[in-house]
Amino acid sequence: MLHGKSDVDSNVSQAAILALYDSFDIPKNRLRDEPVEASVATRLVKNELLDEGNARLNLATFCSTFMEDDAITLMFDTLEKNAIDKSEYPSTIELENRCVNMIANLWNAPEKGFIGTSTVGSSEAGMLAGLSMKFHWRNRAATLGLDLGRQKPNLIISSGYQVCWEKFCIYWDVELRSVPISLTQINLDVDKAIRLIDEYTIGIVGILGQTYTGVYDDIKQLNEALEVYNQGTEHKVYIHVDAASGGLFVPFIQPKLEWDFRLKNVISINTSGHKYGLVYPGIGWIVWRGKKYLPKELIFEVGYLGGKMPTMSINFSRSASPIVAQYYNFLRFGYNGFLKIHQYTQNVASYVKNELVNCGVFDIMNQDYDSIPVVCFKLKELDFSFTLYDVSNFLERSGWKIPVYQLPDHLKNVTVSRIVCRSDLSLNLAEHLIEDILFAIQELNDSNFSYPHKRDSKGFKH
Repeated sequence: MLHGKSDVDSNVSQAAILALYDSFDIPKNRLRDEPVEASVATRLVKNELLDEGNARLNLATFCSTFMEDDAITLMFDTLEKNAIDKSEYPSTIELENRCVNMIANLWNAPEKGFIGTSTVGSSEAGMLAGLSMKFHWRNRAATLGLDLGRQKPNLIISSGYQVCWEKFCIYWDVELRSVPISLTQINLDVDKAIRLIDEYTIGIVGILGQTYTGVYDDIKQLNEALEVYNQGTEHKVYIHVDAASGGLFVPFIQPKLEWDFRLKNVISINTSGHKYGLVYPGIGWIVWRGKKYLPKELIFEVGYLGGKMPTMSINFSRSASPIVAQYYNFLRFGYNGFLKIHQYTQNVASYVKNELVNCGVFDIMNQDYDSIPVVCFKLKELDFSFTLYDVSNFLERSGWKIPVYQLPDHLKNVTVSRIVCRSDLSLNLAEHLIEDILFAIQELNDSNFSYPHKRDSKGFKH
């Protein structure tokens, strides 16, 4: 008698169930000798991941943790496509080029002449920006007769930088000159940055949404200061904007804010598509104002995949699926869709910020700054019987992941927490978060903590 499909499914399911009770050989250091049923392998891998928690409750990460089912299907259907293979997958590359064009338009790039590419993430994009600044500086400096061997080139940035910039400077032998942040100015101090410039400065990085606090550097002020500086020297210095977090947020929420290619000395910008571009990790983007700012030494042509094709990314083979997903989001939501999503996210962040202020326990670090939807806070200077680490550990019992860390440089004695509000942090989830925070405070403080809530007409509590 032939076995029917139901018999096969039953046997597969039984194999998966039996694997749960068997002393199964889970490989950790070497491959198993024999294969296992796909269902068994699937179940065992899922078991290994059980304790990782719910990604949507991870408020430490900027990375998107939700996409629509249709977008996920598109990603699944294009996982096998190699984004680097422009000759084999020309339609995919066309979608990439369209994304670059749309992003350049959002950033007010010149209508013609700009150039850009996708990357694995904004870290790779930042590396490319750093390399292009270094090579561009080296070519200029050599023309002007500067002794390139006298000292290392340097890069200037706020001490609130993301670790990719430290990596860049170490990997490519560049001195990192960081401008310390302070409690009175937690973004870039432009005057101090200008004083750090010399003939060996390859560029200054302005940050549109610091990792530590979410605040924006005043890139317009930086541009104005550099314009004055550049008028008095042949050794020009330009700006790269690390807009990993803000690059696909600010153009919708604050379209009049001048931080992008509207500023003369901004020559390149990078962003993460997997942050407020609403794509799963990992996809990044970088755009240069013009081809002259991307030295030809950084563009390579390869012909061993079926045709001559230029490549400028550091990474080579990678799946095209995040590129397809980014294009889907641009097509699906359009400008007004992104605006509506980001405005809602901003409203949720404002709600969280107001609730934390009202409970009387926390000070908001980024209260008086333009910021992405991040709430950075510390305990008030009062005699509490608990720390932010205690609050974070207590919240973890309910699944919330909220980081606690020290600010950089001489502010290492200042301990803060950060809540990253993403598009999937809905109002009702934010309400649960606040309830859990208040309960944590009550339990940790061992007191009768009373906190009334009142809704306004839009559904946000005060």
